[in-house]
Amino acid sequence: MRTEGGGTTRSQRLGVFGGTFDPPHLGHLIIATELRHALSLDRVLFVPAGRPPHKRAQIIGEDERRLAMLRLALADAPNFDVNLVDLDRHGPSYTADTIDLLHEQLQPAELVFLMGEDSLRDLPAWHEPERIVARAELGVARRPGVELDLAAIYSAVPTACGRVHLVDVPEIGISSRDLRRRVADGRPIRFQVPRSVEDYIRRHGLYREASPVRPTPQPEQV
Repeated sequence: MRTEGGGTTRSQRLGVFGGTFDPPHLGHLIIATELRHALSLDRVLFVPAGRPPHKRAQIIGEDERRLAMLRLALADAPNFDVNLVDLDRHGPSYTADTIDLLHEQLQPAELVFLMGEDSLRDLPAWHEPERIVARAELGVARRPGVELDLAAIYSAVPTACGRVHLVDVPEIGISSRDLRRRVADGRPIRFQVPRSVEDYIRRHGLYREASPVRPTPQPEQV
């Protein structure tokens, strides 16, 4: 359970931003920046997923290369750190387990789990969502076209009441899946990922083969 850099976490308010980051892109950085500002977070911890249960059918990049790209992407961001809690353990990376481990590791820091509005919509179907909101507030980036019924979410997960913060962020049409496809098709990714990440992808020949068709990822169910 290692956090790289950042020093002490005493009395801090920390954002927790999970993802496969395969590859990390400017959309990730913009969302983290907007949520950090809006929610008065001292730092944001980027937590690369180990074995996300809702993406079992997806081929996830080798841990080492994802971690290397994430470190490059955050190199010039003094308020962003990498935490290896998911990569350091075995088994499915359920968010509830991750938040419990981070709470134990970083207490008494306040945790805010960062997610998109579509993920909040699916929260009742996640593995033990009550454990998540018991340990962390939810910082939610609004997404265009997502229909959200907060009353239904609060009914299904009562502990979420008063712990959800919706934040307007710039609309960003960048996704890791699309970036992998663009590289495979020989199309440019300049200005969509940090230059250091682009150089790493080119230098190591990543994503050159077209990715297989994969099922739509489902919420992290039991």
